[in-house]
Amino acid sequence: MSDLAKRMSLIKPSPTIAVTDKANRLKSEGKKICVLAAGEPYFDTPDHIKKAAIQSINEGKTKYTAVDGTHELKEAIVNKLKRDNNLEYKLNQICVGAGAKQVLFNLFMAIIDPGDEAIIPAPYWVSYIDMVSLFGGLPVVVECKQNFKLTPNLLESKITEKTKCLILNSPNNPAGIVYTYDELKSIAQILLKYPHVNIVTDDIYEHIIYDERFFTIAQVEPKLYDKTFVVNGVSKAYAMTGWRIGYIAGRSDVVNAISTLQSQSTSNPNSIAQAAAVEALNGDHSFLKERKKTFKDRRDFVIEKLNSAPGLSSSIPQGAFYFFVSCEGLLGKSTKSGKVMSNDLDFAEYLLEDYLVAVIPGVAFGLKNYIRISYATSQEQLKIGCNSIIRACEMLS
Repeated sequence: MSDLAKRMSLIKPSPTIAVTDKANRLKSEGKKICVLAAGEPYFDTPDHIKKAAIQSINEGKTKYTAVDGTHELKEAIVNKLKRDNNLEYKLNQICVGAGAKQVLFNLFMAIIDPGDEAIIPAPYWVSYIDMVSLFGGLPVVVECKQNFKLTPNLLESKITEKTKCLILNSPNNPAGIVYTYDELKSIAQILLKYPHVNIVTDDIYEHIIYDERFFTIAQVEPKLYDKTFVVNGVSKAYAMTGWRIGYIAGRSDVVNAISTLQSQSTSNPNSIAQAAAVEALNGDHSFLKERKKTFKDRRDFVIEKLNSAPGLSSSIPQGAFYFFVSCEGLLGKSTKSGKVMSNDLDFAEYLLEDYLVAVIPGVAFGLKNYIRISYATSQEQLKIGCNSIIRACEMLS
């Protein structure tokens, strides 16, 4: 008899963390690994946000806070959603957690019963599948091979009486696609026909967007307001990944349930990180423009490099800081030692072991024979990594 609960067989370690850990092990052996795997901005947290955290420590704000977040932070979130997204919420419709990941986990725990279906467009962020599965839900994966976007027809073909929610992520991890106003409006018209379907919108990359304008679905179609749960946080835009602050906005009964769950698990998020997040949301945002330009420049640098790599092809991402690159053109080719590239797992392993470049296989995101490349790292690392990838492709025959 195993000491582990049966539910543990429903989940697996995060592939992105697994690749990063393997790369770190190789680093500890003295190898210089170029890590293009992690979704973590290279930038530091802005000084005015760090100062707010230091001030909160000096003022003794190091005690327990309300389980669902401080009044000041929830108020800052309400103001942000009104300012940036034209969405109005009350304080009892907001819950703050230890990162957007925890908030999503608690949301699925609160709304999914065994047998409930969750529609998940692929490519998707790796944790959606495992979170839904852990609570007995059934992930209904929709392969979106046309521009990596969910279409109204694809969506409607997957909705059943058991559908509990649709998960939308824009800008998207891993493909960097951004849904336009019109695209969200078309999706919304389908959802209006099925009032039993909730919408979970993961907006964590909202401020990292290049050639499009950001919209979230409840903003586009106000009639979906009561069925939509907006999930966001400070990790990506404000380079605060380690501070672990995320939040959810939605119907008060569900948000209250999430708060109750949190009261029996982690309790309140870190008090100092909450003070920093207040400053992030309320304070100076001028740095975002410069950082977005840097990301865009790095995106353009990578696409130029990838265009010269034989066998690889990629569309231009409109947001986030990832490329989702097809390696179909390399399948069937062999290394000098005779190893055949049968799929994206083989290619990712080849890059790491032979060329010391860490990327994530596309199968982890629901689509085979792609790799995800993060350009959130430094320009120097991008240059090293891209040149190594080009050489790796050229050496296959």
